[in-house]
Amino acid sequence: MTDHPVQFTKGDPETVLDPLSPDEQAALDAAGTDPAALRSVAAAHPTLLEAWARLAETAPDPVTSYAFARVGYHRGLDALRHAGWRGSGAVRAARVENLGFLHSLNALRRAATAIGEAEEAHRCELFLYQLDASWQDHLST
Repeated sequence: MTDHPVQFTKGDPETVLDPLSPDEQAALDAAGTDPAALRSVAAAHPTLLEAWARLAETAPDPVTSYAFARVGYHRGLDALRHAGWRGSGAVRAARVENLGFLHSLNALRRAATAIGEAEEAHRCELFLYQLDASWQDHLST
């Protein structure tokens, strides 16, 4: 009989999304917070979570913000699954690679609050705490 040691990881598994490509980063840097420029970036890079988050954060009204944030959130869930996330574990805000998703989720929380969708706002806040208990230290609330 051969020994087969079992290795355990400490704590929750952590998922880190892929970094932005140089082209994506340059497009975001050039767009800043200009809504028209951000729309062009999102159209050219539809999986770029930070573009959707910025669109949500700069939207002229809560319904538009909600729509942009929801796209970023769902695209983010796809990206997390692609990165190996299986529905639990840390997605830390201290990792710059994760900020597009976490900004989208936080924008969805704020927009849901603004349109009176209290249950969804609460679910988003709980999800943020489950992903990273210190999220408020890294994201504007």
